[in-house]
Amino acid sequence: MASRIAFVGLGNMGGPMAANLLRQGYQVSGFDIMPEALEKLQQAGGTPATSVAQAVRDADVVISMLPTGEHVLQAYLGEQGILAAVPSGTILIDSSTVAPDVPRQLAAAANAQGRALAVLDAPVSGGTSGATAGTLTFIVGGVPEVLERARPVFEAMGKKIFHAGEVGAGQLVKLCNNLLLGILTIGTSEALRLGIKNGLDPKVLTEIMCQSSGQNCVLQTYNPCPGVMDNVPSARGYQGGFATNLMLKDLRLAAALADDSEVQVPLGKIVKELYQLHQSNGNGTLDHSSVFNLSAALAELPSLQKDASHLT
Repeated sequence: MASRIAFVGLGNMGGPMAANLLRQGYQVSGFDIMPEALEKLQQAGGTPATSVAQAVRDADVVISMLPTGEHVLQAYLGEQGILAAVPSGTILIDSSTVAPDVPRQLAAAANAQGRALAVLDAPVSGGTSGATAGTLTFIVGGVPEVLERARPVFEAMGKKIFHAGEVGAGQLVKLCNNLLLGILTIGTSEALRLGIKNGLDPKVLTEIMCQSSGQNCVLQTYNPCPGVMDNVPSARGYQGGFATNLMLKDLRLAAALADDSEVQVPLGKIVKELYQLHQSNGNGTLDHSSVFNLSAALAELPSLQKDASHLT
């Protein structure tokens, strides 16, 4: 079993994931461009590195959790990147959410090296709370035998591990999932707003809808209305969690995938535009469930009403 793990990208998701690996007895070296992230890794018992190359040079497994496909490609394919520095036989796991072509490029580049490097794309579901609790869901694309070799590592960070298919399939599933998540979040927000405006208690409305045909994961576990649920971003001013910027990135990736696939996703594209409006109103770093406030902003700001007029 692998014992030495390198973690590249120690932010809101990667930091807690690395901490869980340390709790399970793995040796973890890590790199991040933010000094405070490296300090947290060291406090948790890990070894901070001054570069990607230093972090991965002795690794049995490399895990990356980065914001965009461009960051992933640079981290792996750059002159001082992961592929250039890892030992032969290393398993390379990218848990970022990116276009499916990105892990396919990584796999092709790894195969071209002829050093028995294996690539898995393994985006996650479960958010920062799941990363902290070690209950993430991993959606894995790649060779099944490689997944089985890496399974103990995944189990140290998550509770459910799915094999989606060949390399890139994990990203395909994740983009479909987040397209639906965006739709559910806005739909749930609109239903709650409508009820509140007409005098309903959002807690009572939530309780009833959770037992009715409108039940969904957002309503039940990630309620966007402040005061309804504890330990979710809406209970702390929408701080932490899965940022609006990242949700919008994923919705754009899903829309581009739909265009490339010649699949019509009109509702998904409307949701993408609504999140773009929300981001442009200064909410990019807030959790994506802060879109709950979009309808109020549209009602109060004539300029936003005008911008959104083509959506109604």
